[in-house]
Amino acid sequence: MENKREMETIMKKAEVLVEALPYIQKFNRKIIVVKYGGSAMSNEELQRSVIQDVTLLKLVGFKPIIVHGGGKAISKWVEKSGKKAQFVNGLRVTDEETMEIAEMVLNRVNKNLVAMVEKLGVMAAGISGKDGGLLKVEKKYADGQDIGFVGNVTEVNPKILYDLIDRDFLPIVAPVGMDENCESYNINADDAACAIAKAVGADKLVFLTDVEGLYKDFEDKDSFISRIRVSDADKLISEGYIGGGMLPKLANCTSAVKNGVHKVHILDGRIPHCLLLEIFTDHGVGTAIVGDDEPLPGKLGKKEK
Repeated sequence: MENKREMETIMKKAEVLVEALPYIQKFNRKIIVVKYGGSAMSNEELQRSVIQDVTLLKLVGFKPIIVHGGGKAISKWVEKSGKKAQFVNGLRVTDEETMEIAEMVLNRVNKNLVAMVEKLGVMAAGISGKDGGLLKVEKKYADGQDIGFVGNVTEVNPKILYDLIDRDFLPIVAPVGMDENCESYNINADDAACAIAKAVGADKLVFLTDVEGLYKDFEDKDSFISRIRVSDADKLISEGYIGGGMLPKLANCTSAVKNGVHKVHILDGRIPHCLLLEIFTDHGVGTAIVGDDEPLPGKLGKKEK
């Protein structure tokens, strides 16, 4: 009986590997940009899960790029300095001192992620948007209000990313950029990931969030959307169904698809190994935003709304 249970366990593992095979074949050598933030960054177990997922993607032939945030850690250190974290429309008010703290914290987060990837046997290189002129920015305003050193990405020079990928490194990017005067600016990590994905022609852009995915009505869990065309997503935005933090995130998703990214995924980063579940299984776990010419049935077994 014990041997039979062991054999069933082994067979299930084999079935999982076979199920993953067509996805590995389809996306081999394709670039995937992963925006990493939220609760998945503040929990050590989830951190390991995400890094294991991205490392596995690299080892089976994907070309992943991680763009990370660090908002909670920045707020903690801002408060330790005796200041109070302030936000306008979800954007951090960033004076000169806060900018110094943000860059310090993001650099620390960046190198910790590099160490985690290297520990798993994959070469990683941590950079910021300042390196190689990766992210050029201009001052960003919140409804006309000056919020300090917050940048809006105006130009992406992906050469440093291509160079790292060609040399078998996994790039890990901190969302800091420079303006034309080489002044440093903090960048919303979603914005940075979207800009980078468009510039490198990523096949996939994945947002790890603190929600299960996209809902037509967030209060109605039966309104979950597992797959949606970009024009339908725009319609949800224009008709006022989407609000709060999901509004700018979904706008980034639709912008990416319109600018050449094949598919954008919104995943719940609180689910261990959500990346692998979404990319390598028939059911998936989140929301996929696709072009208008893409079929809508989605992955086998996914609930369509």
